[in-house]
Amino acid sequence: MNKNIIAVAIAALGFVIGLGFLGNAIKNRNKSENTISVTGLGTKQFTSDLITWSGSFSKNNIDLKSAYDELALDRKVINDYLLSKKIKQNEIVFSSVDIQKQFRSYNDANGNYVQGEFSGYNLTQKVSIESKDVALIENLSRNITEIINRGIEFTSSSPSYFYTKLATVKQEMIASATKDAKERAEKIAQNSGSSLGNLKKATMGVIQITAPNSNEDYSYGGTFNTSSKEKEASITIKLEYEVN
Repeated sequence: MNKNIIAVAIAALGFVIGLGFLGNAIKNRNKSENTISVTGLGTKQFTSDLITWSGSFSKNNIDLKSAYDELALDRKVINDYLLSKKIKQNEIVFSSVDIQKQFRSYNDANGNYVQGEFSGYNLTQKVSIESKDVALIENLSRNITEIINRGIEFTSSSPSYFYTKLATVKQEMIASATKDAKERAEKIAQNSGSSLGNLKKATMGVIQITAPNSNEDYSYGGTFNTSSKEKEASITIKLEYEVN
């Protein structure tokens, strides 16, 4: 008899404890669902303040030393030309010389590739400039045919544009995106007859830098446009608030 009473008491206690756990679970579930998640956007347009530009030139000769001497002469002409355009000497960087052996190649009667006899050396060197005088380097890149007109085999690349105060821009966008997200959350809470509680979670997206009014795609790791002097940066902030 005593054993039955004890068993019933234990079962009743277990039932009460189970109800307690269930009640807490329901309470916590309702609490977790009673939140608002919003995403805010921060954007800013700015003009690049740093530019890089590069070009390459080459010489071919059956004799390696002769090819190198001819390349050195072209290098001096290019360097003097850049200085005449008000480019500072410490902004001009010449790379090491790349040397490639050339062969006369052909396809035989069966269509097989055949490497023929040695035909000489091809020497290539690159010159690059980094400057904060964006307008000066832009003008230089557009008129680089002046070097070609001097008999130099020169290939010019398009300039790349950067911004040195990007950290400041990012801070401003984060503040703007956070404000935007909070205002959205307040509006949602107000329309539902509630008020915002504590901020539970904040998640920041990656910065995206594109040309203004362009159709460039955003990427998961962040987009960084370098082809446009004018840029537009954007970032998202996701906030999760409790609702009272």
